[in-house]
Amino acid sequence: MIFRPKRRLIPLDDRGPLRVMFVNTCLPVGGAETLLVELLRRMDRSRFLPELCCLKYLGPLGETLARQVPAHSGLLAGKYDLGVLPRLVRLLQERRIDAVVTVGTGGDRMFWGRLAGRLAGTPVILSALHSTGLPDRVELLNRLLAPLTDGFIAVARAHAKYLAEHEGCPPDRVYVVPNGVDVEKFRPRRPSAALRRRLGIGEGTPVAAIVAALRPEKNHELFLNAAALVRRRMPEANFLVVGDGPRRRQLEAFAARLGLDGAVRFLGTRRDVAELLSLVDVLVLSSHMEANPVSILEAMAGEKPVVATRVGSVPETVLDGGSGYLVAAGDADAMAARIGELLSDRQQAAAMGRRGRRHVVEHWSCRQMVEGYQDLIAAIYQRKCVKQEGKKGSGSRVQGSAKESPASPVVPRP
Repeated sequence: MIFRPKRRLIPLDDRGPLRVMFVNTCLPVGGAETLLVELLRRMDRSRFLPELCCLKYLGPLGETLARQVPAHSGLLAGKYDLGVLPRLVRLLQERRIDAVVTVGTGGDRMFWGRLAGRLAGTPVILSALHSTGLPDRVELLNRLLAPLTDGFIAVARAHAKYLAEHEGCPPDRVYVVPNGVDVEKFRPRRPSAALRRRLGIGEGTPVAAIVAALRPEKNHELFLNAAALVRRRMPEANFLVVGDGPRRRQLEAFAARLGLDGAVRFLGTRRDVAELLSLVDVLVLSSHMEANPVSILEAMAGEKPVVATRVGSVPETVLDGGSGYLVAAGDADAMAARIGELLSDRQQAAAMGRRGRRHVVEHWSCRQMVEGYQDLIAAIYQRKCVKQEGKKGSGSRVQGSAKESPASPVVPRP
């Protein structure tokens, strides 16, 4: 048992906002990182005061966020820098943090963040895990800290099940707070003629796109193989690859071998994804594994139909035959057939797009994600207030325990 300093907890009704520290390694441009930015921006300041701690350096999105919330960095010099622990403990105590939320699956942020939270006497300790399977895993050392953790946050029901069955997260402490996107930013919009000209895409050209980091688990080869098959029947079709990573040259060479020169554009990391989606007729995801991919939600919010592999939580977001189509992982023929069908039948694609936006607005918005985090943090804090007061045997204004619902789509308010 690791010592936790005693700290008197003041019930929510009798105190000001809870101070919450989100701990990560750094914030590059990426789907999960963008979600974190939106979460911190949108938290209700009458109830919560969020802060950001990047153990190594802020990164591009961290620097953006630092203009809006207190941000801290430079606590971890290297993998074996044990000095990070006293530095992080001191930071949590000086900032009077009420809840620590480590962001990311495994690694130093999950380990040092929870351990420091325990040693600093932080009342609430949570870990938000955004990915499923390789290359991100909850390693042995991080699994050993499970008793220190009040909750593990999954991004979908299927993801919660995976965390409990494969990542050593106690099932009774796995909560579901679904990812959410800005449904106003990612809204239906007219195609940008200027952007079309800059990319060299003619008006009326059928376009399919994938938005994903160029990593092995995203299986861009499947997307490119499907693109080559679509081109045999629809030579005018174009394809966009949005995202970057260490496999870019390899994938560009693969596309060239498939004879896709001029038909596929590798656009790298973009900050104008909402505008790019205005040019897209079909959004594709070809992954081997997924937790709750943001690119699908963004496309659906913009009324774009989706063709994706039936992996992870994707069936929770893409309703097969409703807002898009699901195919078996690795099946290029089936993927190409579905992409070609939607590129050819604009009326069907538009109807699926409208159904997809309704689904995202109802279940996967930023507002719902923020409320889920806020309600979970408040519920656990309030439950601990009740427990502390019960031990003292004195009266408390907090009646009963806070209502929590492990592995539920949205954590209810206490």
